[in-house]
Amino acid sequence: MDRLQAMQVFTRIVELGGFGKAADALGLPRASVTLAIQQLEAHLGVQLLQRTTRQVRPTLDGDAYYHRCQLLLDDLDDLESSLSAQRGKPRGTLRVDMPAAFGCIWIVPRLADFYRRYPDLQLDIGFHDRQVHLQREGVDCAIRAGTISDLSLVARPLVRIPQLTCASAEYLATWGTPRRLEDLAEHRAINFPASSGRFFPFELEVAGEIREIPMPAVLTVNSADAYIGACEAGFGLIQAPRYHLTRQLAAGSLVQVLEQYPVPAWPISAVYPPHRQLSPRVRVFVDWVMEQLHGVADVSPQLMVRL
Repeated sequence: MDRLQAMQVFTRIVELGGFGKAADALGLPRASVTLAIQQLEAHLGVQLLQRTTRQVRPTLDGDAYYHRCQLLLDDLDDLESSLSAQRGKPRGTLRVDMPAAFGCIWIVPRLADFYRRYPDLQLDIGFHDRQVHLQREGVDCAIRAGTISDLSLVARPLVRIPQLTCASAEYLATWGTPRRLEDLAEHRAINFPASSGRFFPFELEVAGEIREIPMPAVLTVNSADAYIGACEAGFGLIQAPRYHLTRQLAAGSLVQVLEQYPVPAWPISAVYPPHRQLSPRVRVFVDWVMEQLHGVADVSPQLMVRL
């Protein structure tokens, strides 16, 4: 039994939730994956996985073994990558997650530059508007918007993104255009859930102080694109990054309101588990992202604010 490969197979099964998915990810036959786990469990003398017709999940022993395997495999990858990095060529696979709209607008169009610099690195990027659990889902690094409240992660601030308050022309024709804070009592918002389980509050800067404004809502969505679409459809007011609203504002389907009360800028940070802090792969990717975003900030100050 190749213990290293068996550990790699086991961790991918846990992260992906199935033998078939792990086999596809590793480029191995399904039978080889099954045999590797059988031999590993026999070698350790414990059951590592609970198998049902619907899911595969680790036992208590398997969960403990998974976390130790993950650390060992990450350390091994980083050791090999650090030796490569000494020659300016970090290598391996880096698993990254980021908000969908942000990634598609600011990161994907610039990836060719990243691959030119680091041809031996492979990126596995997930695009989600929810916050993934980095350790549980096997993610090395994530780009997140908003305040970072998870103290178990290392956070590196990148940029702050201007936001604005807007509504559809149709909504304003029906409900009127709010011009003072007091007018918001007659309006409604669209809810977007935060990672804490609460909804992102309506926030406005008044006389240099940030005020939360209670807003009733009839609709909640958990996708940034749906949030913008619901606003265009007339369901209420929203607060969103300016870059995500450029097309709609130019077309007139959305209209900025309450311009005299700025919306707090949205912080963007890179986060990663503490054991990934010295990873050459994580380091070069985060440095590259910061460089790209600061380049945008330099040429488009209305879109980004440098930290």
